[in-house]
Amino acid sequence: MSLFAQSAGLIYSPAVKKQSHRGALGLFFLALTLIELGSLAASAAGTAPIRKPATKSPTFSEHVAPILYKNCVSCHRPGEAAPFSLITYQDVRKRAQRMVEATSSKFMPPWHAELGHVELANPRILSSDQIATLQQWHESGMPEGDPARMPKLPSFPEGWQLGKPDLVIKMDRPYKVRADGLDIYQHFVLPLNFTGDKWVRAIEFRPSAPSVVHHALFFLDPSGVARKYDTNSQPGFSGQGRITRNFTPIGGWALGSNVRALPDGMAYLYPKGADFILQTHFHPSGKEEEEVSTVGIFFADQPPKQSFVGIQLPPAFGEISGIDIPAGSTNYLVKDSFILPVDAKGFAIAAHAHYLAKVMTMKATLPDGREQVLLNIPDWDFAWQEQYNFKDRVILPKGTRLDVSLIYDNSATNPHNPITPPVRVRWGPMSNDEMGSITLHVVPAREDDVAELRNALRNHSANMVIDRALANPKPPVMVKTMMERFDTNGDGKLDEKERSALLGFVQATGLVPGHLNNSF
Repeated sequence: MSLFAQSAGLIYSPAVKKQSHRGALGLFFLALTLIELGSLAASAAGTAPIRKPATKSPTFSEHVAPILYKNCVSCHRPGEAAPFSLITYQDVRKRAQRMVEATSSKFMPPWHAELGHVELANPRILSSDQIATLQQWHESGMPEGDPARMPKLPSFPEGWQLGKPDLVIKMDRPYKVRADGLDIYQHFVLPLNFTGDKWVRAIEFRPSAPSVVHHALFFLDPSGVARKYDTNSQPGFSGQGRITRNFTPIGGWALGSNVRALPDGMAYLYPKGADFILQTHFHPSGKEEEEVSTVGIFFADQPPKQSFVGIQLPPAFGEISGIDIPAGSTNYLVKDSFILPVDAKGFAIAAHAHYLAKVMTMKATLPDGREQVLLNIPDWDFAWQEQYNFKDRVILPKGTRLDVSLIYDNSATNPHNPITPPVRVRWGPMSNDEMGSITLHVVPAREDDVAELRNALRNHSANMVIDRALANPKPPVMVKTMMERFDTNGDGKLDEKERSALLGFVQATGLVPGHLNNSF
């Protein structure tokens, strides 16, 4: 499942078929063009083993190609996201100096999660020996060596990273993306036409114009209401207020995300008659483009045996955290905490933010006082966003406190800052706005605990809305009205009973952007 397919995933219960209810690409390709090396993980059979640094002058065939085939060509091959191939000797020779610079600085392969904490699966890290081999080969004149010693090229599924999908759905006509102007959010309706409920283990999204597709979020619309808005000459529709809050989020895709299936025994429910909705964020690139998105859907063999929950902190990608970063601020901090009301096991984690994020951390403090860093990204890069799977499931007993801290740098010294000179930046959906959260995916120990965890997360979000409103020194009329209604004893405060009543009201009226929080 892609990053957003995990970081915007919901709770899915096998017992209950009802669900409760992001110009990065331009920067990305500019960076890749300048550095000219990048990779995502490739773990394919037939790749020759990595050798220690050669005692003699290393050759491409015998020493360099095995490193690239294992670590780079999953992206750096024809038809994939990277802008050039690294398969042949000729391909690599003309980019050797930049390759050495990128690997020596550890800019490539892209892997931003800090090691040394909870062990993550399949880290994309070149060893010191591998980096030394690439340097030695470049310094010794880049000899090709004996072509007969070349490793076998890894085999990759044709066109799809996860193999042939069970179902492929596609936009029925191209959407024209203007060359310049503000970012665009457009919703596209892709009918599924399911005559019965389906369980889905993976989604693979393939944009036709990746240079302008910043990210895409996926929803299900079981009501058919989205079709009523899709009546323009251009495909899809924009905005429509809170319409997506009536849809069921089922994941998404962002630059740098990796396509992964859910672990065995887990699946998403696609109910009978639902439409698949793409909410696509376009960032004009200076050139007019046409986008025809394609989605591959992979069915599960059977209903899920376990429910999973996404715990997103702060919820709604930070929308209700009041993100408001002054120009020049180098260490603007956003924090959130949540105490697990049930026993659970974590299996995956992902972060999301825009350009100004610098450090993103989630820590777990267990009931016995022991601390575990679940994820630390010390140098956030907007161009590379992905989900990290834990090597083994992380045991998180009831009472574990999860703490998230997000640090932003809105100064002129931040090389990722898209605006010069810096300006005040608030929460918002556009690339030059800011947001942020870390999402931990857990499996509750008992199926009966799913509802309790879900309810605790909903209360957490609603309480954040209430606290922020009450802390406003100049509260709007709506807040004053709510206080008058729910402060029944008139003491200017909310006791436990009064707060509980307000909590229910906030949840029922949709004031909490819960559908942006994958726990709803």
